[in-house]
Amino acid sequence: MVRLTREESQALTRAKLLECAPEVVAREGYEGASIDKITEAAGFSKGAFYSNFSTKEEFFFELLARHAKQDVVEIKRLLHTASKPSEIIDRICDWAELRASDPTWGLLALELFRRVRREATFGTLPSTLFLEQWREVGKMLLPIAPNLQPAKPEVLGAIVLELTYGAASSFSEGDAPRVRDLVRLTLTAIHTAHGSTSHPNSLAEH
Repeated sequence: MVRLTREESQALTRAKLLECAPEVVAREGYEGASIDKITEAAGFSKGAFYSNFSTKEEFFFELLARHAKQDVVEIKRLLHTASKPSEIIDRICDWAELRASDPTWGLLALELFRRVRREATFGTLPSTLFLEQWREVGKMLLPIAPNLQPAKPEVLGAIVLELTYGAASSFSEGDAPRVRDLVRLTLTAIHTAHGSTSHPNSLAEH
């Protein structure tokens, strides 16, 4: 049996804690998701947590960053074979509707950011945490708005991701607008305003 180094063992512990946390947060919310409950779910001691993270806030920032990277990978795979603006919009709308069905991530971000801003901790981290995610997703959406000037992909990405994980995702019943419809209306309007009407794959000619 291969014996793990201390660094390898610590990395596995860190990954396991991050893997088990979403279920605890979904059940308990940010305030209720204590370090004790997270370590218990992962099968570790409290000491194992503090060997990897200094504070609960640091842990949840990394958890959100990890989830943001997974979103980028997932959307990239989803759009890999989409060439027409209509296909891109359809697939993003379906993805957003599916993600919005679990409000855990949006609520976690709101609760965490409210707490750290109230306590004036972590400096500019809250405002930059999702910037790379917005930028990467936005780059994949630029084909629907080739004439957008200046072309700032992070703006496109932020629009879609904030609609997906924002307040609207908490209301999916009754007369509340569906996230899919909000994303479709927004992206279609952007394409109409900044897409090439002469392009053979434009929505206008689809």
